[in-house]
Amino acid sequence: MKVKVTVIRHPRENLKKCSLRHLHGHPNFEFLTASDGFSFDASGYTLLEMDAPPVSPDDTARPLLILDSTWHLLPRVRNKIYGNFASRSLPPTIRTAYPRASKMHKDPASGLASVEALYSALKLMGESADGILEAYPFAAKFLEINGWR
Repeated sequence: MKVKVTVIRHPRENLKKCSLRHLHGHPNFEFLTASDGFSFDASGYTLLEMDAPPVSPDDTARPLLILDSTWHLLPRVRNKIYGNFASRSLPPTIRTAYPRASKMHKDPASGLASVEALYSALKLMGESADGILEAYPFAAKFLEINGWR
């Protein structure tokens, strides 16, 4: 994997349940917390978000920015991002294997776990995604339902 990945988390994100925690310490990853007063200049990055043009191999020249939060709190993290970046999305045909549990908020139909979104983006960029799903308990199901097995 050549692409640098920055992950910005909402401060209330539960690290014990985080699908990306096994990537801490990986040399291509940087993890930041969007605490009070935090802001991030994403100029030159590819920001993975919904309702944007699809990610493609053309995006490999830029570092990838992933926002890690519950869907309900995601706008609070997104509001801390500024700059001249490229917004990209994943095809809505990619489906999650993560069991949805929220009884208070509805998740988007095409919403993915952060590790699923990262894996998908890297695959669509033409990058190696080896090891990304290594510790993800729903990896086999995710790969199977999306035809990547």
